[in-house]
Formats: sequence, structure tokens, C-alpha cells
Amino acid sequence: MKFVNAIVAACLVGSGSAFTFVSNKQYARPTGALTVEEPQPHETARLSPLFMGRAAAVRAATKGKSDAKKAKTNALYGKKIIMAVKAGGSPDPNANRALGDLIKQAKAASVPVDNINRAIKRASEANVGDFAESTFEAYGFGGASFVINVLSDNANRATSDVKSTVGKRNGKIAESGSVLFMYDRKGKVEVAAELDEEELLMAAIDAGCDDMELLPGDEDGTSVIYTDPKEAAMMLEAVNSLGHEEAKISLSYISKAPVECTEEEFEKNMEIIDALEELDDVDSVEHNMSN
Repeated sequence: MKFVNAIVAACLVGSGSAFTFVSNKQYARPTGALTVEEPQPHETARLSPLFMGRAAAVRAATKGKSDAKKAKTNALYGKKIIMAVKAGGSPDPNANRALGDLIKQAKAASVPVDNINRAIKRASEANVGDFAESTFEAYGFGGASFVINVLSDNANRATSDVKSTVGKRNGKIAESGSVLFMYDRKGKVEVAAELDEEELLMAAIDAGCDDMELLPGDEDGTSVIYTDPKEAAMMLEAVNSLGHEEAKISLSYISKAPVECTEEEFEKNMEIIDALEELDDVDSVEHNMSN
């Protein structure tokens, strides 16, 4: 019997099994399956260096995107202010109503006052070109389409950059009008607060608006109002009357027939959009994806 036990012990050790042989008087028991170590009360969870590294990378990437978006907004308003000064013939916001409205919008978008004043000053410089707006249309993946809004002082450069950016990512520039007919042009008012629909409706009626659609904004606690482009200014007045002086106004293309893409198609389309929005001459990119 002792000989048999010795053989069993040798086999268990040699096989690398998860079993532990205690003595020649006890049976082997599976320690891997049945032994559970309870955490001690004084032990605390710790993040691994790898996890902390990833978290830091995510925070850095998020901050980088936020900074890039802020810089884009500042540059956009700078170009629009230059356009308004040249078109209105005066750097005085009291005499140039379009400029005055733009300055209000720029401040609402947290554009620094120094940037605003610098843009007004630049407008009178001889070497500053004339900025012009243009629109490009394109197709992506899975039935997605894009409306690319451009504000540039160099049409040739803007055209080349947009076409190259779309083409390198296997998108396709569309013929003029082949995409836009699937969109409605709308006035857009963005508010950094959740609005009460009934209150807004009454204020809009008092301001003379007939068309209104209230939706949640992209960020929590914000609202977006779509209206007829001709009534956008009146809608802004309605929002201001409710105490929201820092609302932003713009014009936007809204898809009449949104499409849902696969996850892979969506990612590819977003690569195109992100690359386009990094171009200095691109104001914004609108699309018809519902997801």
C-alpha cells in the first residue's frame, strides 16, 4: 500500500496537475477549483500602471479635441468678422449691424475679446484677402452623404484640399445639387440650457416666428432650435427674451431622409468628417447619418 501511495504522489507531482497531495493518508483535492482567497479588510484596489496610462491618454486626446474645436471656432469667427467689416464698410459695430450681431455671437461662443478686436483691425489691412463661402457635396459609405461648408480667401486651395481629403479616404465628391436636394436649409439657435417648449413657443409667437422645432443639444443640459432661415434672427430674439443672452445662431443643412450605417461604415465616414474639419478652410460638415 505504501508503494502504491508513493507512485500516486510521484505521478501527481510529475504531471503538473492542479491537485495537491497532502500525505499518504489523505486523498488528493482540487485546489484550483475549490480554494477561494477572500480579500483582506485592509487591502485596497489599485489601478495598474497600464490602466492609468490608458486613462491619461484618453484625457489627453479629449483635451486635444476640445482645444482644436475651440481654435476652430475662434478662427471661424475671425474670418466672419473680417467679411462683415468689409461688406458693411465700417469697423464700428454700432454703424455696422451685421458686425454687431457677429460680435455678440462670438462672445456667446467664448471667443476672446482680443481675437475679436484683432480680426476687426485685420479687416482694414491691405494684404488681407476677401473671404468667400462655398459648399461641396460628397458621398461616404453605406449611403452616407456630406455637405461641406467652406469659408476661404483662396478658392483654389480650398477646392484642392477638400477633394484630396475626401478622395484619400475613399469617399467621392458629388456633382453640385446631387446631395443638397436631400437636405433642408434651416436656421439654428443653440442654447446652453434646457428650454421649456411651451415658454419658448409663446416667446417665438410674440417674436413673429411661425416655424419651430426644439430638440436636445449634443451636450447634456443644452437645447437646439431649428426654424425657417428667414426667422432665425427673430427666434434668437425670442430666446434672448427668456434670459438666454449667449445663444448662438447659424444656418444648417438638415437631412430629409437620415440613414443608419453599420458600425464599420460609420467609423469610416467619421474619419472623413474629422479630416475635413481639421482643414483651416472648412467651416463645418453636415451629414445624413442617424447613428
